[in-house]
Amino acid sequence: MSRPGHAWSRPRAGREEEEEREEGEDPLDARIARTGCLERHRELQECMERHRDWRRCQEQLRAFRACMERREYRE
Repeated sequence: MSRPGHAWSRPRAGREEEEEREEGEDPLDARIARTGCLERHRELQECMERHRDWRRCQEQLRAFRACMERREYRE
């Protein structure tokens, strides 16, 4: 099982994960969740876990960046 917080491996959302989140969510994940870009961030993390090379995750990286930029533009 993956470590909680900002790690390469992320379990799928479920009851156990929600309980862990209530107990003590990683501050970075909490900040990203408030932006509305958490799903894009998790897709990027999953890609990095699979490939261990950020160059092979450019599509996910661009999608996450675009989401974050849209968020900044709205504020």
